[in-house]
Amino acid sequence: MQVNITANGRMSLPAGIRKRMGLEAGGAVLLEETDDGVVIRTVSQAVARAQAIAKKYASHPDASVEAFLTNRQTESGE
Repeated sequence: MQVNITANGRMSLPAGIRKRMGLEAGGAVLLEETDDGVVIRTVSQAVARAQAIAKKYASHPDASVEAFLTNRQTESGE
């Protein structure tokens, strides 16, 4: 789908996309630049993604701050 960008850098998301994203009354989105282009996420989508990433690492047995600091000291020879 093509979206035009105005001379001052503004673009409009088509109504169907805004509706599916729950942005019918407006709202904020986050942009992530990737190697393939730009990904647009709602704030709630971005938070859910961050929580899923954090959960993956939080279940790791060495996820505590103390384990991280101990590991860093060991690696640096302190």
